[in-house]
This record gives sequence, C-alpha cells and structure tokens, in this order.
Amino acid sequence: MSDKPKYAVFGGGSWATAIVKMLCENVDQVGWYMRNNYALEHLKKHGHNPNYLSSVEFNLKQLKLSSDINETVTNADILIFVIPSAFLHPELEKLTVSLEDKIVFSAIKGIVPETSLIVGDHFNTHYKVPFNNIGVISGPCHAEEVALERLSYLTIASADDEKAKRIADALSSDYIYCTTSDDVLGIEYAAMLKNIYAVAAGIAHGLGYGDNFQSVLMSNAIREMKKYVKKVHKMKRDINDSAYLGDLLVTGYSIFSRNRLFGTMVGKGYTVKSAQLEMSMIAEGYYATKSAYKLNQQKGKKKAKTPIINAVYGILYENKDPKKTFKKLTEKLN
Repeated sequence: MSDKPKYAVFGGGSWATAIVKMLCENVDQVGWYMRNNYALEHLKKHGHNPNYLSSVEFNLKQLKLSSDINETVTNADILIFVIPSAFLHPELEKLTVSLEDKIVFSAIKGIVPETSLIVGDHFNTHYKVPFNNIGVISGPCHAEEVALERLSYLTIASADDEKAKRIADALSSDYIYCTTSDDVLGIEYAAMLKNIYAVAAGIAHGLGYGDNFQSVLMSNAIREMKKYVKKVHKMKRDINDSAYLGDLLVTGYSIFSRNRLFGTMVGKGYTVKSAQLEMSMIAEGYYATKSAYKLNQQKGKKKAKTPIINAVYGILYENKDPKKTFKKLTEKLN
C-alpha cells in the first residue's frame, strides 16, 4: 500500500456522513458509496446529504461518489463500512470483486442477522479478509455532534497497531480525539450490547421511571456487559474505558440516541412495528437484542446472567407487557 492510501465509506446514513466529514479534514479524496440514487444525485448537485446531517456542506472535489459498490471497492485500499447491520448482507451480495487484499474497518453497531456474526467475523468468514486487516471504529460519539463540530472521542481497534494508528490519524481533528486499542472483538460486542441497553433505558423512560432508576439500570448494564463480553472474548480490559462505559452512557442518555427513542416509544405503548415505522432511522438495538439473546442461550450452563437483555428480548420478540416485565426486572437489579 502507498503512503497515501485511498479511503472509501459505504453507507448513506448519519454516521456514514459524519465519517466522511471527518476523513475530509485530512484526506484529499474520499470514495463514498450510497445505494440511494436520489440522495447521491442531490449530494452531487447541492453538496450535502438531503436525508442526514444536511447542515454538513462538502467540497465535491474531495468526494468520489458512486452507487456501484464494486467500483467503490476497486478504487480504494481502506474500506469503512457504515451500512446498518440489517442491510449489510444484501449489500455485500452485490460484490463481484474480492475484499481479500483490502483493509476493512467497521463502524457498524450490530450483528449480521443472516449469519449471527459480528461484522468483523462476517468479513473474515465469508469474504476471507484476514483478521489483521479488520478493525472497528467505536464511540462514544454521536454523528449529530460531529456535524456541530463538538469535541468527540473515538476508539479505533485493530490487531495491527499500525493500521489502527493510520485510521486514527485519518479521522482526528481539532474536534475529534482518537485513541487505539487491540480489543477488536470486545469493543465490537460492546458496541452491539450498548444499543440493547439504550433500548432498555428508553423503555424505562417511556414507562415513567425517573433518573434514579435510570442510573441503577445503567450501572447494572455495564456490569452485565462486562460478564457478557468476558464470555465471548476473554482478555484483560477495563470496562470503564470510553469505548465501553462511555459509549454505553452516551447511547443510553442522549437525546440523539435512536435506540433510546425506539425504546421510549415501546414503553409508551407503541407496538414494535409501529415504532419502527414512525422512526426514519434504524434502531440497531432491535436486531442486536435477538442476536445477543440467542448467542447467550447457546452457551447453556456457561451463559452470562443477562436480566436486562432477557427483559428487552421478552418485550420485543415475545410480546411481553413492558410494565410487568420491568416491574420484575427492578427486583433483579441492585
């Protein structure tokens, strides 16, 4: 790879838009794949994404826009995928070119439903991307605050420290502070789990629970996360680091959190389907709940104790009453 690798971002949502904005601070040209032709044409004409973070203005000379995923892959060395996990598999099925010699970073917070794999494992297993060429971009960081250029923090995880540092340098700016980590699997699982706990926080809010309960819920959530992640990938890590606890807190409390909003609607009495229809963005926590619950159940006697995940799963997938379910949950927290 040359000293100046070519970057490409895949996705048209708010987080993809934010990552393109970050890259444009440091990189001469960024490839950007979008499947939405209307958004792509609007961007080419007006210089901003019409659907997400529309206040962010791009210099079109820096962007290589395309609705052809194979073209974008071919023209780049480092691929950053920001397609919601629920839609990743059908998008990747369009590929006719190989990913084996590419560096692939995921900024996706979820599990691929079709394979029940976290994104890094999916790329390794089904697209033969070596683990050394796979990494994760994690928060705590909301796209809306990137658009406002408010100070935000990212954790870049890769088994190859040089690659992590390269991505960190490409994303850093006056308002983006990046640190690196080698806990690729742990951070990817934590990024998935925090969305489930944000849904739980939203359900609690919708049911009328106050700040006192929310703080107990979040403190129990980080301990539950620690147990879960330790079961799937045992290594030395500080669960209080920003990539774990920080990302959980911002997703659980922020007004920008789509997972909290989804949970709030369910807590207020919306059906799952009606809440999904009313939201214009994907709540990754809905899909993550099923995957995390099923994966834990497969471990049998060795499974982690996950009362919060179990409660959210019961509400979203077993049609259990939110009020009664959370009443029982409160008796399991401390």
